[in-house]
Amino acid sequence: MDKIDKSDNFLSVIEFHKGIIYKIANSYCKNVEDRKDLVQEIVVQLWKSFDAYDDNFKHSTWMYRIALNVAISFYRKENSRRKISNPLTDGIFNFPDKGGLDDKETDLGILQRMISQLKDLDKALMLLYLEEKNHKEIAEIIGITQTNVATKINRIKSSLKRKFSQETI
Repeated sequence: MDKIDKSDNFLSVIEFHKGIIYKIANSYCKNVEDRKDLVQEIVVQLWKSFDAYDDNFKHSTWMYRIALNVAISFYRKENSRRKISNPLTDGIFNFPDKGGLDDKETDLGILQRMISQLKDLDKALMLLYLEEKNHKEIAEIIGITQTNVATKINRIKSSLKRKFSQETI
């Protein structure tokens, strides 16, 4: 495949599946500028690995796997960098927006906050679960067994239900 065909093929795959990139970036980065950096890094890594793409997998599976790995690495680097460069927590300067529904967080907002606080692997599992991926697809993307996927998802769901019921009382 010549360079022009490769570029065109890559761009069409990215365009068709760009939602994957943005969902992952939104899940791992709160800051808009960080999200832009993460999206750019994901696309760069997808380009670098495009020649090694295995046709036995769907493009979406390949993209999820790379994007999640890049996002987790990016998230860890950003957290380390922030701790070193700014010992003050972000929460000190973030004031709540008073324009909410009776100043109460919505159920969806509570759930999103709880998911964002999960460990990296658990967050990735829930993201894929909420994308309605089946256990086989999730196992291929994450690189663990289907049984492990089912077990982890059930444990995470139970934990989230318990925490959610405590939050909404």
